[in-house]
Amino acid sequence: MSKRDKNNKVEDPQVEDQATTTTEADVETQENEMKSPEEQLQDQLVAEKDKFMRLFAEFENYKKRTTKERIELFKTASQDVMMSMLPILDDFERALTHIEDDKEAEELRKGVLLIYNKLVSTLGQKGLSKIEVRQGDVFNADNHEAITQISAPSEDLKGKIIDVVEHGYKLGDKVIRFPKVVIGQ
Repeated sequence: MSKRDKNNKVEDPQVEDQATTTTEADVETQENEMKSPEEQLQDQLVAEKDKFMRLFAEFENYKKRTTKERIELFKTASQDVMMSMLPILDDFERALTHIEDDKEAEELRKGVLLIYNKLVSTLGQKGLSKIEVRQGDVFNADNHEAITQISAPSEDLKGKIIDVVEHGYKLGDKVIRFPKVVIGQ
């Protein structure tokens, strides 16, 4: 074999690739030539319609996603404010329990109670609600946070809530603070 033959053999795969590409393009061209102009326009119309429908569906999904994200943003923005207000509610509740004992501070109790009720109603309008937990309710680890266990004063309170140390709150359907409870063992 001469050098020229070796070079020709090395170049053969490239030539074959070009020939294959050319024949594929020729086949498409021949198919298009065999179709009438109306059929070609129909094919183009179908392709453009498909592109349009996909783009339209993608845009609709984008609108739904951004709307959902915006709603979640508003919920989480108010959640931070509500979380910062919960200690204030707890302080009001503690103050009210201590003022109840003092009979001389009746006017003070009425003022604090008025402010507390106004704060609770305002936060309630924004979606905050107290999780109702009572003594004797069954303890559920998914809904309550156990702080401690003490021996149950009676047999029927074993595994149940003895005392509520801190109330829990929900913002809409989401629990933002679980009630802290003492359970009997």
